[in-house]
Amino acid sequence: MALVLIVDDSPTEQHVFCEMLEKHGFETIVASDGEEAIYTAERVQPAAIIMDIVMPRMNGYQATRKLTTQLSTKSIPVVMLSTKGQATDRIWGLRQGAVEYLVKPVSSDLLVTTVMTVLAQ
Repeated sequence: MALVLIVDDSPTEQHVFCEMLEKHGFETIVASDGEEAIYTAERVQPAAIIMDIVMPRMNGYQATRKLTTQLSTKSIPVVMLSTKGQATDRIWGLRQGAVEYLVKPVSSDLLVTTVMTVLAQ
């Protein structure tokens, strides 16, 4: 199935999200911050990206804005997944180019359904 890039600075969160997706046939790869996410996305061209917001060096908002505006990665859908659950956080994430915004903790069903939906669009 499709390759999904998981971007989160927590190794525990990376592991949990990878397992959720891999149980449903997805392949996964991880990055620990926004800069690594951009480099990895350019190199491997994943089918979708799951993006945390609060990370060192380059946060998820900055990385999403860059990924969704540069030619080599703008066709890759970005789903933001963060503990930041305010309406303003969601609006800002979508304005940066994310196609969906989920709040942690997220159920396996919701994460998998969201990824399948954005890949079908």
